[in-house]
Amino acid sequence: MARSPEPTRAALVSAAERLFAAEGIDRVSLRQINRASGARNAVALQYHFEDRGGIVRAVVRKHYPQVDTERHRLLDAYEAAGERDVRRLGEALVLPSAAKLSDADGGPEYLQISAELINRPRDPESGTTAEEASEEATDSIHRWRALVEPYLGHDATRLHRRFTAIRFSALELGRRAASGPHRDDRLFISQLVDLVVALLLAPVSLATAALADDRDRARRR
Repeated sequence: MARSPEPTRAALVSAAERLFAAEGIDRVSLRQINRASGARNAVALQYHFEDRGGIVRAVVRKHYPQVDTERHRLLDAYEAAGERDVRRLGEALVLPSAAKLSDADGGPEYLQISAELINRPRDPESGTTAEEASEEATDSIHRWRALVEPYLGHDATRLHRRFTAIRFSALELGRRAASGPHRDDRLFISQLVDLVVALLLAPVSLATAALADDRDRARRR
């Protein structure tokens, strides 16, 4: 009987998690991942995942569906409560990913990788790298964005406050993961929720609004 490819695939993903988190995605060669995984075939990674993008997507797909499902659960609870409570929406953004801080199967490494991915240059309205990379995701981030929108004014919306909050949360969780493990993350997580809410609700100054007007006029020319 043919051997299952799953152990090899899992070993490659685990090796990629460790190396990407420790050295950065672009600094790790496919050969390093193959060697660290213990794969017998020198081109095992290319066979199973084709290229660097394939193994990065595999790392995200290992973790993001769980994050996505938990975020939907929190958003379901928010809608069922029928109350305007922006902090609960802050929790819906932060808590599902923050749970990965205590996931011994590559959770902290995933957070560091996500932080690197989301900090790369990109269109701020195109969503997060995690949701793009996970075909299994059901777009809880898009749902979160829609539920947050009524709390934002016109200026905050056009200045991409939602994406700023998403990126800030991912970067802070990545930083926390890289400096851990910590004995207790509850205070860090609670304050991160507070900071996300503050980012969303902070007033846009007249000076910033005027500069945004100048930018928008220049784009229309």
